Amino acid sequence: MSERSTIDSFFTKFTSSVDEIELPQKFTFPFFYSPHPLSMRAALQLQERLESEGLGHNFGLENDGEEGALGKMFGVLVVKNKDGELGYLSAFSGKLGGQNHHQGFVPPVFDILTEGGFFLKEEEVLNRLNREIEAIENDPQFRFAIEEYNDERLTADVELKLLNDAFKASRKIRKAERASMEGMTDLEVTEMQERHRLESLTQQFEIKAKDEYWKNRLEGFKEKVVQFSSRIEAMKNERKLRSGALQQQLFDSYYFLNSRLEEKSLADIFQKGGLDQPPAGAGECAAPKLLHFAFKNDLKPIALAEFWWGLSPSSEVRKHKQYYTACKGKCEPILTHMLEGVDMDANPMLSGPEAGIEIEVVFEDDHLAVVNKPADLLAVPGKNVEESVFTHMKNRYPNATGPLTVHRLDMATSGLMLIAKSDAAHKSLQRQFIKRIIKKRYVAVLDGEVDKTSGTIDLPLRVDLFDRPRQMVCEEHGRAAVTHWELIELKEGKSRVYFYPITGRTHQLRVHSAHPQGLNIPIIGDDLYGTKSNRLHLHAERIEFIHPLKGNRMVVQIDAPF
Repeated sequence: MSERSTIDSFFTKFTSSVDEIELPQKFTFPFFYSPHPLSMRAALQLQERLESEGLGHNFGLENDGEEGALGKMFGVLVVKNKDGELGYLSAFSGKLGGQNHHQGFVPPVFDILTEGGFFLKEEEVLNRLNREIEAIENDPQFRFAIEEYNDERLTADVELKLLNDAFKASRKIRKAERASMEGMTDLEVTEMQERHRLESLTQQFEIKAKDEYWKNRLEGFKEKVVQFSSRIEAMKNERKLRSGALQQQLFDSYYFLNSRLEEKSLADIFQKGGLDQPPAGAGECAAPKLLHFAFKNDLKPIALAEFWWGLSPSSEVRKHKQYYTACKGKCEPILTHMLEGVDMDANPMLSGPEAGIEIEVVFEDDHLAVVNKPADLLAVPGKNVEESVFTHMKNRYPNATGPLTVHRLDMATSGLMLIAKSDAAHKSLQRQFIKRIIKKRYVAVLDGEVDKTSGTIDLPLRVDLFDRPRQMVCEEHGRAAVTHWELIELKEGKSRVYFYPITGRTHQLRVHSAHPQGLNIPIIGDDLYGTKSNRLHLHAERIEFIHPLKGNRMVVQIDAPF
């Protein structure tokens, strides 16, 4: 097959004219973007194919309760070929239907499933070791040896305990006898002390002899167990060494191209970022596959978009047909290398808000202030952006003592924040937060209609280690997160609700709103868990607290700007 025919099998032409769509001036910044119209056209065309073809994978669209049903992330990369024609490439993350290759989808950067390749050969060795370990662990003789040893050890523990208990009881008797020596002659006392000494020595000797007996006896039973367990341990050590070597060989064999056709291995990319080794699945996402194929085949990248197709994982928030940015933990180091030299949209997270932003002070006295934080302003300085509520307050109250900010709001969330002007006020308000004395009410507009009027959402949360700051539901390692909610109004297919957070976890209201086990409807404008818009429609509109010095209960409220 010629090089041109190979490219043509992956280069998909648009089925309708795109002449009316203006090309983007720069390539998509993959970690924060709104899909370009060309990307959306390509995605819709791919989605039409997915609707008609199963591709050997159960996406859970027809029966989401079916075992094994799960959606998949897909990506499209609009490209221009040597002839100046516009088209797009398609890719999926990981495997699809247990395979790396499907017609019309770009291949993986490195195919671990290549027949006769080192990965499959070594994987078979690891599988053989697993089978041998399992066979020994299930060997009836091994199980009998363990049971026999445990039975003997239990018998030994019982016998030794009886002897020790008898010794303690005798010692109490001897102590009582010594306490009643009054009226005894010196000879009688001496005889009693000698009798006590001999009794104690006899019992101690008996305990020591029995303990020695059981140590020797148990050693024989333990040896039978060790004969099996040492073989298992040796094979597990071999498996660990082989698995580590295989993983390292895999990382060293994964090479990614950039626009300058410079190669860099997966291992080198992540070591440069200060990590010992890449996380599992790194390099298997759609975006690296698409860009690698484009650079390798002299196709010019124009615009990128990734979308979710099918049922959401139980721990994450993934909506069918929703567009998502590239993950940071696995993809950011790789794409940073791959996009070197590409004229790309600026990272909006590196720039602060517009100049001249003002923060409204809703209430203040000598001890505290309540301010209305605008949307898209940090509560405290970030890694790349200094401007924040804190910096504004520091300038406004230069003589204030203490940390000023008592609590935080997400950057995208607007609304009321407490500001303490003194250490005493700060400590009092912080204590009120810890004891949950402070009550907060948020108002939000959801991108859909809820089917109840109120309820409580209890979903523990933890950070997604591979895609910070995104949060995920985790029953095992998550921290408790509880939210009460109440419907205010249904209008034009949207829901206006009150949220009453009992806990204060990062992105709690956003995840509880969007997650399938929560309200299953994202907040309008949520660029992480829903669809990006002009702003996040979430506002902290009411706060109740005890004045830190005066002691009276205060209620401050300000209406949402949406």
